[in-house]
Amino acid sequence: MKTNKAVIASAFVAAVSATAAATPAAAADNVKCFGVSMAGENDCAAGPGTTCAGTSKVDYQGNAWTLVQDGTCETDSPVLADGTEVMLPDGKMGSLEALERDLPMDS
Repeated sequence: MKTNKAVIASAFVAAVSATAAATPAAAADNVKCFGVSMAGENDCAAGPGTTCAGTSKVDYQGNAWTLVQDGTCETDSPVLADGTEVMLPDGKMGSLEALERDLPMDS
C-alpha cells in the first residue's frame, strides 16, 4: 500500500513540476504591442498621467500596450495573449514601440 501512495505522490509532483516549468515559457511567447487595445482595456503604459492597466482613453491608443502572441503584433490582426484575434480598422497596425497616433486630446 505504501508503494502505491509513493507512486501516486511522485506522479503528482512530476505533473505539478512540469506545469510550473511550462508557465514561464508560455509567458515568453507574448510581447508588448502598442496601439491595439480598446479604450480602458490596455495591459499597461498609457502615456503620461496614467497609472497602468485599464487607463487608456481612446481606442487603439498609440502609447498604450497590450500583450499579444509573438509574431502577431505588427499586423492588422494581432492575437491577444488570451487567443482573441483583434481586427484593427482603417489600415492600422500594432507596433513593438509606442506610436504617435490615436493619442487622447488634452482638455
